[in-house]
Amino acid sequence: METVIDGQPYQLTLMSEINVAREGGMSEGAALQASVIDTEDYRSIWMYLKEVAVRQGFVDIEVNGARVRTRYAEAGSPDKPHAMLLHGTGGHWETFAPNLAALSEHFHCVAIDMVGNGFSAKPDYDYEIPVYVEHVLGVMDHFGIQRANFVGMSLGAWVAATIAVSQPDRVSKVILMSPAGKEAAAANMARIRAERTKAVNEPTWESLHAVFAHLIADEANRLPDLIGLRQAIYRRDDTRETIDHLLILQDAAARDRNLIPEQDWKAIAAPVMVVASGRDHGVYQETATSIAKLIPQAEVFEMPNVRHWPHFEDPELFNPAAVAFLSK
Repeated sequence: METVIDGQPYQLTLMSEINVAREGGMSEGAALQASVIDTEDYRSIWMYLKEVAVRQGFVDIEVNGARVRTRYAEAGSPDKPHAMLLHGTGGHWETFAPNLAALSEHFHCVAIDMVGNGFSAKPDYDYEIPVYVEHVLGVMDHFGIQRANFVGMSLGAWVAATIAVSQPDRVSKVILMSPAGKEAAAANMARIRAERTKAVNEPTWESLHAVFAHLIADEANRLPDLIGLRQAIYRRDDTRETIDHLLILQDAAARDRNLIPEQDWKAIAAPVMVVASGRDHGVYQETATSIAKLIPQAEVFEMPNVRHWPHFEDPELFNPAAVAFLSK
């Protein structure tokens, strides 16, 4: 469909036209190369943030001997209880865009791009769990946060659980989504390494869309500007140069030495809400089930229709449950 803006013609590709293209034999990736505008129900991560007082910035944090320029987003009054929001592998703070409005009404939220991820600095060393833990604690120290709630997904859940084990005095409550850190699944690790390496080496819309197909179940929730942000990250020289550092936890030996032992899961004293995503990859569903049985004060929150990003895929279900749990 052609439209005219300031006297210039522009071609808009509607969702209906994408569907027609698919039915006509065009590959999904080719169809998605165009900018997609759903004129019936336009959605963007910024629609979630339009009325939220989000303060984005950068701060230097010392991590493993290097100064790491750290990108963060802050929302909510610092006088409220604190909440640290931790993304997954290769992620960035916008992962939590649909949650900041609801959470910041009750909590002082700090979402970060963890070291080696997003638009934060990517120093020349491997990003293993102790490195992430040091980074998160350093950010907390910078903001004067002695104790916080943690909301972590995938890698972020692994980091949050490790902090709950090693620094219990700094943890109030924890929400673990699509949790990692209990076991190593060779097939899943190989898939992640292959997908992410391809996407970094060939940061096309199609390769990035393939990554998000494993993260978000419903095509309608794979928002173009979300994919565009990840594409911008993967096009960066520092991302390409440090991809092996980022993916170190997909190597069997490295993963094994970073896993949380069963006795440590049992030693977590903080109350924990484990989110069980019904359409996630099997290893994450199995981990959610098993750690919920190990953690003394754990409860399970079922989200049957989501994949790896439950908080992003269904914020209407997740947000009130998260607020209720963290407010107990």
